[in-house]
Amino acid sequence: MSSKALQGLKVLDLTRVLAGPYCTLMLAENGADVIKIEPPSGDDYRHIGPFLEEGSSALFAKVNSGKRSIMLDLAQSDDRAIALTLAATADVLVENFRPGVTTKLGIGFEALHQLNPKLIYASISGFGQTGEMATRPAYDIIVQAMSGIMTITGSPDGPPTLIGESIADVTAGLFAYNAIMTALYQRHSTGLGQHLDISMLDSMLQLQPLVAARLYATGETPTRVGNRHALSAPFGVFDSNDASFVLAVLNDKLFKALCTVMGQPELFLNPLYASDPLRLKHEAALRRAIESWSKTMPATQVVETLIAAGIPAAEVLDAKQAQALARPKPLLAPAPNLDEHGADIRKNGWTLK
Repeated sequence: MSSKALQGLKVLDLTRVLAGPYCTLMLAENGADVIKIEPPSGDDYRHIGPFLEEGSSALFAKVNSGKRSIMLDLAQSDDRAIALTLAATADVLVENFRPGVTTKLGIGFEALHQLNPKLIYASISGFGQTGEMATRPAYDIIVQAMSGIMTITGSPDGPPTLIGESIADVTAGLFAYNAIMTALYQRHSTGLGQHLDISMLDSMLQLQPLVAARLYATGETPTRVGNRHALSAPFGVFDSNDASFVLAVLNDKLFKALCTVMGQPELFLNPLYASDPLRLKHEAALRRAIESWSKTMPATQVVETLIAAGIPAAEVLDAKQAQALARPKPLLAPAPNLDEHGADIRKNGWTLK
């Protein structure tokens, strides 16, 4: 098919930094016409490195590819009128201002719902649009800390650890995209848009089903377990004679295949390893048995041997190696300019690139 799924969908993007732009990026990648409204100073990410050769931000380019930009000062009535004109014919609006700001500006959900009842209005914030924490400032690191994810990440004897990506921002963007797609489906039957309230904290909590299951089942607070699975074994990071690799054995069939390929069939018959809970209980001894085999060869050979036997395994790749596997290749294309007439914007000395 030559056309994309969201071809013809008009999206007004009032977001900045990462969570909101990541959401609208996915809309753009699926064919939506995304019009990004930026303040006179531009999206904060335009000023954050690393920078490409021509001086533009790689971060901004990565999450704003395929969008069109217009510079508007929404505190000014003339510029706000342009935003309202765009909103009147939009299908979706996404914003990540602090709760209450868009209402004060006259572009909140209630005002725009009266203007355009079909508009789906998505608000992304740290802690939701209502409640005692609604107006608290939030960045990814704040939400990672409050979500509990840091206390289950890292070594058991180490400190709480940040995940090495802005996971709270990205997760909120994903949940916002999912909510918008659901609302678009519902609009087919109701003919109406709705207000979507996406919280970064809620999104991060929903990202932890294993943690919730452990907490509710045992009443005990989950803690860090390092580079292994908290509930299954053998399931984690192991050593070869030159590098680390990961192994994922989740059932008896895979465990039998592992024992066979290692030339240790007696492990499968050992009552200490007769079930997944027992294998988890005796994980340390099982790990020694596995590494007595894996440390005799390089990680590449270990992984090839395991995969050939139908056992999920992989080498631990660095970021450059992993990005080389991307389909399609990562795109870094800056957003073109737009004003209400489709011309370049140059205002107050700022040029959108």
